[in-house]
Amino acid sequence: MMMNLPITHLTLYKHGVGFFERRAKLEGEAVELAFRVEEMNDVLKSLTTIDWGGGQVLGVDYATPQSREERLAGCSIRLADDRSLRDLLAGLRGRRVRLTLDQEEELSGTLLGLDELPDRQPVASSLVSLLLDDTAQVHTVSLGRVQGVEIQDERGADDLRFFLETSLTQEDYRQVTIRLTPGEHDLSVSYVAPAPTWRVSYRLVADAGPPGSARDDAGAGSRALLQGWGIFDNRLEEDLEGISLSLVAGMPISFIYDLYTPFTPERPVVEEEARVAAGPVEFAEAEPTLAFAAEAAAAEKGVSMAAMMRAPAPPPGRAMRAIAREALADTAPVAAAGEDLGELFQYVIGTPVTVGRGHSAMVPIVLSDLTYQKDLLYNGSKMATHPVATLRLKNETGLTLERGPVTVVEGGEYVGEALLSFTVEGGEIVIPYAVELGAKVREEGGAQRAIHGLEIRGAYLHIEEWDVRWREYQLSNRTGEAITLLVEHPRTARYDLYDSTDPREHTDEHYRFEVEVPSRGETKLRVQERRLVGRREELKRQTYEGLQRYVQKGLMDRKVHDRVAELLGLWEKIADDEKGIKEVQAERAEIYKAQQQVQGNMGALSKTGKEGTLRARYVEQLEASEDRLKALVQSESDLRANIERLKEEIQARIQALE
Repeated sequence: MMMNLPITHLTLYKHGVGFFERRAKLEGEAVELAFRVEEMNDVLKSLTTIDWGGGQVLGVDYATPQSREERLAGCSIRLADDRSLRDLLAGLRGRRVRLTLDQEEELSGTLLGLDELPDRQPVASSLVSLLLDDTAQVHTVSLGRVQGVEIQDERGADDLRFFLETSLTQEDYRQVTIRLTPGEHDLSVSYVAPAPTWRVSYRLVADAGPPGSARDDAGAGSRALLQGWGIFDNRLEEDLEGISLSLVAGMPISFIYDLYTPFTPERPVVEEEARVAAGPVEFAEAEPTLAFAAEAAAAEKGVSMAAMMRAPAPPPGRAMRAIAREALADTAPVAAAGEDLGELFQYVIGTPVTVGRGHSAMVPIVLSDLTYQKDLLYNGSKMATHPVATLRLKNETGLTLERGPVTVVEGGEYVGEALLSFTVEGGEIVIPYAVELGAKVREEGGAQRAIHGLEIRGAYLHIEEWDVRWREYQLSNRTGEAITLLVEHPRTARYDLYDSTDPREHTDEHYRFEVEVPSRGETKLRVQERRLVGRREELKRQTYEGLQRYVQKGLMDRKVHDRVAELLGLWEKIADDEKGIKEVQAERAEIYKAQQQVQGNMGALSKTGKEGTLRARYVEQLEASEDRLKALVQSESDLRANIERLKEEIQARIQALE
């Protein structure tokens, strides 16, 4: 006998899964559950069964994932929706049957088949042929006389049962059967399955008051009532009646792992090899492991290991914890408690919840009276040009608030909407709900660098500079009353405020500056940030004009200036000598080129007559060029020696500067 388990508890998460618990006291040997095909991987990954009544769970089975046609591929019986009896008789061909006919007549034998008449002929006139038992006689009767069929072939009967069971299976669902030992059971089944994420919406009912006037001189704040509703859906093919419900804020790690689809990995093919049969071997007896020892001890006491592994007796009923909340106009009292689960937070609904199949529901989860302050906040990256009217509250609900939309009612009237961010207990709730069109803000900004200090280290001039970034806010108020704005200015990493008013407060990403703007007037706010950065330049890359500017700005004294200027003069001399070396090398290259040309010409001349005279003149040119080459070599050597001397002098002067 198959029995169903009702859902008793449901926990919904924000990332598209739910944790389902089913439990009931029952008697029998099997419980059947139906799951959508897309749920099977999660179910097989997480299904947990416990029999709190002392029975045992023998196993869990389910149909192999195949389409209906694939499952019926080996079945000899196929029945159409509009011709079941005719298809049955056709499928039983060659099998032993007993036909019950009208007039209390029976025929037994092997079924030959069904001969159907042409279209438009009565179906009852079709002929059923049967080879009678122990005879060679084929008996034919009209289909209209057949009152019943008894299948006397076991395979045929099994195929018919399999076809009928398969026909009951919905293509989008799979049946999972939990096999139990005979007797009474207190069975609990839990699993994770895909589920629509739960949502939350808030209502914030605030006292009326202008911006900046929410607190009196004693520091007491205006009050606002925050009400939150959790919204969830029942996509199950069953009603949820009187279940306990939990809504979890946060996002545990979850994934899909394909356990449902059969998979047969490929294996290598190994050829048989000739071998010699191995002789007998023996091994020493091992000491019993803890598991075997425990099983042996249990056997001695007449207790099976399976019985030792049964779940303990069911604990007493779980007490529902609830945090008392004041009624909101006697309409929606909240019976929900919050539980901190480390990285997660759970709303436990304290009253039973009933939701019909295919329906959704709202349950109250938050109701708290909070103190608020009303401000006008401006952030150009979030809302250009205009500030936003904002209610700011501290989360003193004792709960972690999940992200969701909030509708704001002030002075009994709807004034706007906002998105409440994920807020832990004790955190600040910021509700920007309306744009203040009576105020306008214009921005402009820029950057500049200013030298902070100089230091000579070795052959380098180390320069420290202030990298300054500034932004100016021009605030105008076109209303008839003075207003106070909080301007959010982005905080830049490693930059500090400089020559600016102190912010009233700050967040992780912004400074907030308080600015008073008179009625129909304008005000400016200038915010500057700076960071000290360093760079270095070679001393020999400096100019006399640059050194003079450093002296004028007080960054370098006159003595250091003069010494660096002398170094620049020495580097200029080195540059002149290096230029002279290049000129010597260029002249030498020209001489070598001329010598090659002369030597080529001499090769074609004889040593007598006019050619001999010309040859002698070429020899004189070569001798003169050789003398000049020697002079150039000496000149280059002198220049290089002078450069080395200047470098030594420069090094000594640099060391004297440090």
